[in-house]
Formats: sequence, structure tokens, C-alpha cells
Amino acid sequence: MRTALVQDSGESRLRNMTPRGEDVPSRTSPTVRRRILAGQLKALRTAKGINRKQAADQLGVAETTITRIENTTAKASVGDVMALLELYEVDNEEDRESLIRLARDANKRDWYQKHKSVILPQFETYFALEGEAEELRSFELGLVPGLLQTGDYYRAYLTTPPMAFPESSIEKMVEFRLARQERMIDAAGPRLSVIVDEAVVRRAVGGPEVMRAQLAHLRQMSEREKITVQVYPFSSGAAQALDGSFTILTFPESSHADVVYLESQTDGRYLEADDVVNRYNLLFNQLRENALSTEESAALLAETEKDIR
Repeated sequence: MRTALVQDSGESRLRNMTPRGEDVPSRTSPTVRRRILAGQLKALRTAKGINRKQAADQLGVAETTITRIENTTAKASVGDVMALLELYEVDNEEDRESLIRLARDANKRDWYQKHKSVILPQFETYFALEGEAEELRSFELGLVPGLLQTGDYYRAYLTTPPMAFPESSIEKMVEFRLARQERMIDAAGPRLSVIVDEAVVRRAVGGPEVMRAQLAHLRQMSEREKITVQVYPFSSGAAQALDGSFTILTFPESSHADVVYLESQTDGRYLEADDVVNRYNLLFNQLRENALSTEESAALLAETEKDIR
């Protein structure tokens, strides 16, 4: 019997990224591969009409083992996947090889694991998704977006009272921020469209020298082919989006739907419902229409930089 890979329609809206016989794109992180694999295994089990307990009994393992594999709290070994493929009667070699390859690659370490000591677990999924996106659209109300911050600007922010992190972690966090930028802002990285409220440009962070260097860095980065920076000026008045910063992650075709990411001091939220994502797309488009052009924004950055004393 031939069982084709099917899209999981359950709690995760991640779409199938592994058409039969094709490798997962090299920029896809092990964390994302693990989520894709979990969705595929759950979809195969559901298609066979087998519940988790039945699958566990057939394999001689606890039901929680199947649950943890499907919700990604446990890694599925190559052996686990091979056993599940037998149980789900997946006999097409291309299908089998695709999932086994996913299992093998999903158990590799994400690039950011060496910085794990300064990464809160709830933000790891974002770094994985960010690394897979083909475009990031970000609106920021308070600070320069992380991917465009200078090390000194980020350091100044981290050391602003009341400090949330021990001094011993500050330099490690700056090192991670810069490593993340180096990885993301290159020829293979995603397009980056940033809109910052004028308050971000006017707000002094870290003193005059730090702020001048940050504004100059913003201008320089905006000259790159895949990066646009716009300022939403005070003169544009109110906008529905002014109640909070957000990032929209867009993925390659055959990957998964747009995801809206909202971040707080201690947590990150992922919004994936179509109506919600559509709302944020509308908000971003309206902000872009009412923001200064890229040329006008660069001029404002340069003018503000000169005015800093």
C-alpha cells in the first residue's frame, strides 16, 4: 500500500516543506525540521485511523512517547521514524527517505545552541523560524529592530536600569546578537522591511556617540539591496498599529503560511489564524503608505544624527 505524505491540519499550521524526493532547504533549522517531521508523522497516523495509544501499543512504548514526538517535546530518532513508517504502511521509497532524512537532520544542533546560556527557551522557536523566512516585515515603536542594532546600542539597552540580566551575561548576549545579524544579513538571508516610529529615531539610547553611530548604521544598512528602512513620522498622526510592535514572517512557497510574532519582556507569541495575519498585513501596508519614503527616511536619519549633541 502506498501512503502519500499529507499536510497536517491539526494544531500546527506549518505546511509540508518536503515534497517527495526533495531535500529540506539548507537554511531550514533543525528546530523547524523537527516541527515538520512531527506534523507529518501525526498526519500519517491520523490518515491510517490509528490513535496514539494504538500506535504506542503496536510499538511497545508508552503513549506519552508518541505524544511527545508529535508535539516536539521529544526528538524522534531515525529508528523511531522507521518503526512508525512500518506501522503506518508507508512503502514508497521516496516518502520514506524524505522522512528519515528529516529525522536525521532534525537531531542536529541549531546554530544558536552554542549561545544557549543567554537564550530564553521561549524564544528559540522564533530564531528557528527567522532563519527560514524569505522576508521579515517589522514595525517597531520603542527601539531599533534587533537585526539592525549596533553592539553598543544593544549593550546600552541591556544595561539600562532595572537590569533584567546579570552583568556576566551582557557581553554574551551582545555576541549572540551580532552573530545572529551576521547570519541573517547576507546574500542568502531574507529580505528585511523595517518601519520604525519616529520616536525610535529621536529616543537617545546610550548617549550621543552611541546614538549617532546607530543612526549612521541604520542609514548604511538601508542602502543594501535586500533591506528597506522607513520612518513613520509624528506628522502622520495616529495609526491602528501604534498599540504595539510586531514582525510578520513570510516563508518560501511550499513552506508554511505567514506568521505574526509579538514579543514581550518574557515571552513571544505566534499568531497564525488567517484573519489575524491578514489584519497585520493590512496594518503593515497602511504604515508603509503613510511612512516617509526610503529616501526621506534616510534624510531624516542623517539630519537627526547631525543634531545629536
